[in-house]
Amino acid sequence: MLRRAATTVGSACKNYGQNCAKLAKNKRTMADLQQIASNNERAEALINSIEAEISGIQQQLVERQKQELIKENAALAKEVEAALAQLVQLELRNGKKQIPVPGARGLCTSAAPVVPPAEAGPATAAQAPKPVKEPKEKKVKEKKPAAEKPAAAPEAPVDVGRLDLRVGKIVEVGRHPDADSLYLEKIDCGEAAPRTVVSGLVKFVPLEEMQNRLVVVMCNLKPAKMRGVTSEAMVMCASTPEKVEVLSPPAGAVPGDLVHCEGYPRQPDAQLNPKKKIFESCAPDLKTNGDLVACYKGAALHVPGKGNVVAQTLKNVNVK
Repeated sequence: MLRRAATTVGSACKNYGQNCAKLAKNKRTMADLQQIASNNERAEALINSIEAEISGIQQQLVERQKQELIKENAALAKEVEAALAQLVQLELRNGKKQIPVPGARGLCTSAAPVVPPAEAGPATAAQAPKPVKEPKEKKVKEKKPAAEKPAAAPEAPVDVGRLDLRVGKIVEVGRHPDADSLYLEKIDCGEAAPRTVVSGLVKFVPLEEMQNRLVVVMCNLKPAKMRGVTSEAMVMCASTPEKVEVLSPPAGAVPGDLVHCEGYPRQPDAQLNPKKKIFESCAPDLKTNGDLVACYKGAALHVPGKGNVVAQTLKNVNVK
């Protein structure tokens, strides 16, 4: 009995010792857990503090960037206004009128505040949205085929046939009031009224030889002013640097008779275009021949049925 009791007591003591060891171990574990929990709380507090600090720094950066953008916009607005003022000055200097635009607004760096629906007044809240009109389809007009232009008539060859040469009669002549070397003539060319003609013949032909004489006149030159007087035709002459003779129509010719040239059909322009230089192209071939007859490329100038146009003494010289 005693042995059994001693065994039981020994076993109980052993179990007690094991339980005490376990209890001590559990106490240490609890302390560790409390330390870990405390560390977690401090870490969480530190994280919250850091997050709050980062948020504050971000707000400061945003505010700083906002202020910088406002300043930059204000500077840009001033530059735009200065450029516009400079443009207006340049346009005014170049004669362009400036028209003010009604209701025009100046440049602004900030937008007007938008009123939220809850803060809008009764009138604003009562307004219903306007219906949006659907865009109308544009009708595409069919293009009519362009009418074919009639082909332009071929231009006549450049020759004496383009010159309107006629017989005329000087019915009035005198000195040009503003030029000593010019005659001022009235020449009957068979038209309703005589033509005014200015001729530089004072040094070559006496005044009495100009009066009431028949002449050959080119009538389709473009009228030109000579010392303030518009000349409407040109008296044709045989000419050298030293001597000038007025061409004479054939006997029996009358004012208005047309001058022809064999081989060159008469189809004069209504008015010679100075840019085309038609007379200047013909002039080198207008000459008198050895028989005093005025010719173009050797073909005589004549009034049909009445005779040739001639000079008095000048042979083989230019006609102008």
